[in-house]
Amino acid sequence: MRTDRLAAAVDQDLERAARLLRGGELVAFPTETVYGLGADGLSGSAVARIFKAKGRPQDNPVILHVASLAAADGLYAASPWQAQALARLAEAFWPGPLTLVVPKTALVPSRVSAGGSSVALRVPQHPVALALLDAVGRPLAAPSANRSGRPSPTTADHVLRTLDGRIAAVLDGGPTPLGYESTVLSLLNDQPALLRPGALSRAALEAVLGQPVLPRVTEAGAKAATGEGAPALAPGLRHRHYAPDAVTLRFADLAGLQQAWAGGEAILCRSETARRLGPRRAPLIVLPDTPEGFGRALYDGLYALEAADVPLAWVEPLPEDGPWDALRDRLQRAVAG
Repeated sequence: MRTDRLAAAVDQDLERAARLLRGGELVAFPTETVYGLGADGLSGSAVARIFKAKGRPQDNPVILHVASLAAADGLYAASPWQAQALARLAEAFWPGPLTLVVPKTALVPSRVSAGGSSVALRVPQHPVALALLDAVGRPLAAPSANRSGRPSPTTADHVLRTLDGRIAAVLDGGPTPLGYESTVLSLLNDQPALLRPGALSRAALEAVLGQPVLPRVTEAGAKAATGEGAPALAPGLRHRHYAPDAVTLRFADLAGLQQAWAGGEAILCRSETARRLGPRRAPLIVLPDTPEGFGRALYDGLYALEAADVPLAWVEPLPEDGPWDALRDRLQRAVAG
């Protein structure tokens, strides 16, 4: 298959992307978080092509992107509490990097929920994504537009690095503003629970809901809650994630990084640490010191390690505080991978 690179700023290209999606093809497009791999979210056969193109495990559900809360009508069944919580959170955070998991209706294909009884919904905060949803006129199933297990894509080049020849097109809208995946919150069982950390903190969610949010469900806890062999409640709870291809990542403190620096080994660290290490010839991936800047640059840094063709890279651990929680999660998963 030839993968076409379309320009989001060109109306004819945007319409072509919409035609491809309406025809059951796969098109990658930018959101404010990462590039998503879009398919008609109401077509089980189209969604099945996502799993094939990505090599995605069959028990890993995908997020349905919709243009608004109203556009999600008919996709979910909610108790009075769930409906109230969904409305409050949508008013406060949609469009935005928040995915909400609610009971699904029969309108949602089984492929979307990986055979489960819930659906993950999000309204993206990106003009290209919203324009594409409007042009297609249907929900778009869209996990990250990369081969499963690899770093998420924040540019069209990243998409083509792993999916060129596997999808119909990528709609190039430039780098994504946020750079890492949405917060995922479960509204199942009348108890809000954090499934995946993201840009929105537990405190922000609790302030809107007026009640506590259960802390993040671990991978082991997710399996225990759903049963071994059962589908996950939401993306990102299981399986290998975010790891660069053919590069082993290992954490190292400052002393360990200095030893790696002296030995000419590859390093990924923040700029403040890089200044303490000094100039060097071996691959040194330097990321910003702030959570916002680090988030925008993280996956690009992991792809840069791939391009450097090194077998091993040493990674600086991130601070153990709230603003770094989601990024620490992504980096820990990349190292574990």
